[in-house]
Amino acid sequence: MFRVVIPARFASTRLPGKVLLPLAGKPMIQWVHERALAAGPAEVVIATDDARIAAVAASFGAVVAMTATGHPSGTDRIAQAAHERGWSGADIVVNMQADEPLIPSALISQAARALEAHPRADVATLAAAIGSSEEFLDPNVVKVVVDAQGRALYFSRAPVPWDREGAALRPPQMSCAGTLRHIGIYAYRVAALARLASLPPSALEEREKLEQLRALENGLQIHVARASEPCGPDVNTAEDLQRVARLMGA
Repeated sequence: MFRVVIPARFASTRLPGKVLLPLAGKPMIQWVHERALAAGPAEVVIATDDARIAAVAASFGAVVAMTATGHPSGTDRIAQAAHERGWSGADIVVNMQADEPLIPSALISQAARALEAHPRADVATLAAAIGSSEEFLDPNVVKVVVDAQGRALYFSRAPVPWDREGAALRPPQMSCAGTLRHIGIYAYRVAALARLASLPPSALEEREKLEQLRALENGLQIHVARASEPCGPDVNTAEDLQRVARLMGA
């Protein structure tokens, strides 16, 4: 059994209010909510501090948890929702991003199953093979390096692992074989989630602007599974919104 929490905020630097923008006749947050329901969780909760988001979510029948306005991240918002709803420390909760209306429902349940299958892990997430040198070099594409058992060693915006022998090659000739792109969906044990939310931002987290590094720096184990399906694009800009709308046939 697992639950899904969708942290949703109105303030977005590049596209304010994006979770409420229309896509193929529905607000984006409704598409995300439907994808979460299709994954078969015990419960889906939209966690927000914004009355506009709460009102829209309630209009299509979603369960809403109102959270504090000062949370610096979605993880903190989920931790508050889990605490207030009385979920046990052993329960599994999936953090689903509110700006991914095309994420396959299978990936949501896969993240939860990956954590269930690895009892020593605190967190589970997904990754996919990087297919081009341009993607490998793109700082907006987060890379992950794992050990032989699939445990995360490091996440970075930099191209890692770096092939020393290929360092002088131009991007089209550079090999990215064996490199992995992180897919930003997480399954947490609630106890690990609470611990993570109680910790201050870590040095590597602040340098790379990657919250998952806080978990690694504090000894939490993250299991990384290979995504069973391609993940659709997320929405960060108006151009992204138009691209997703086209993919939806809108």
